[in-house]
Amino acid sequence: MNQNRIGFIGLGNMGGRMTRRLVDAGIAVLGFDTVKDRIAATGAEPAGTLRDVVAFADVVMMSLPDSKIVEAVVEGEDGVLAHCRSGQVVVDLSTAAASSTIRLAKRFAERGVHYVDAGISGGAAAAEKGTLTLMVGGDAGAVDEFKGAFRPISAKLAYMGVSGTGHTTKLLNNFLNAVSLAASAEVMVAGKKAGLDLHLLLDVLNSSSGVNFATLNRFPKIVDGDYLEGGLTGKLMTKDVVLYVDRVRELGVMSLNSAGPLASFGLGTALGYGDVISNRVVDAIGDVSGGVRLYDASKDN
Repeated sequence: MNQNRIGFIGLGNMGGRMTRRLVDAGIAVLGFDTVKDRIAATGAEPAGTLRDVVAFADVVMMSLPDSKIVEAVVEGEDGVLAHCRSGQVVVDLSTAAASSTIRLAKRFAERGVHYVDAGISGGAAAAEKGTLTLMVGGDAGAVDEFKGAFRPISAKLAYMGVSGTGHTTKLLNNFLNAVSLAASAEVMVAGKKAGLDLHLLLDVLNSSSGVNFATLNRFPKIVDGDYLEGGLTGKLMTKDVVLYVDRVRELGVMSLNSAGPLASFGLGTALGYGDVISNRVVDAIGDVSGGVRLYDASKDN
């Protein structure tokens, strides 16, 4: 398997950064995106069609917004499935429904193609640095054979098991991320209204049982006015929580804790924060709590 040539479909916020890492590692990448301007920024060669991408490489990677788009790209009339060949590996780096992933893997298997689901975590910053965590599901032998292609984009690769396990793991992780971000945002707004020193509050939280990724890595920046723009949007966070709820329903697990993040990020979208980084959920909660902002920009003047 030639790992020095990769086809990449979907060069948006995450896919574009991963493609740039592959190109910078000396890998020849043929990229496809419906927004043509994105391709040049990655350094990849532009592909005219999906067929061109599939014909170019033994390994084809995809980073797309959701399962509906993945299914359209794969199963469309001139899609990946129509042009794939035996021995290829198709890697889905999207946040997708595991049930869809499992179904597509069976269809690819009929063509002698390995379909690997690789959930990613770390956000835009980790994609930029090549330090993503990958949660991988699919044929173990195929994953082991081409895992060198993951090195430019990841610092950790965890093989989770059969098809669908990578995307399931990703949804479990993203749900915890959503819960901790929404809950921490509410706590920080409450702390502000209580007149607490927010830097001191974070110091206490981060040395106590309430510590989480948001209190460690997001809010120390947000309280100083840096929302870490460029990461996962509020709408995409909502989408991920819905995918989680669907998945645990399929598994027969009652989701008792999804209402909080769905309400928080839904509020954010209703108030106009859906298309900006999900960290802005703290402003949405602040808006309905008396117009609270954690950072007072006027103090800089």
